[in-house]
Amino acid sequence: MKIEFAKSLSGHDRNQIYLILKDEERSVQLVNGTTRPLAAPKRKNRRHIQRIINIPAEAAECLAGEWTDITVKRAIKVYRRMTESGGNH
Repeated sequence: MKIEFAKSLSGHDRNQIYLILKDEERSVQLVNGTTRPLAAPKRKNRRHIQRIINIPAEAAECLAGEWTDITVKRAIKVYRRMTESGGNH
């Protein structure tokens, strides 16, 4: 499964990082493991997100096995730590 993160560009969740769970024709389904668990993904218009394709290997490793809310939350946390510290992304 392809791993892509997305940053919300509009709405009350602006600047939040999500994992793209499902890519649909005009929208995407997003999860973050906390406010949006895998059981209740957020549907957002494609125009309102910025895709993050280059994901650090450490964040991708968190999602190597079965995806759970804990692994999604951990991967997003690792991604934020890597990008805030000026790591490669």
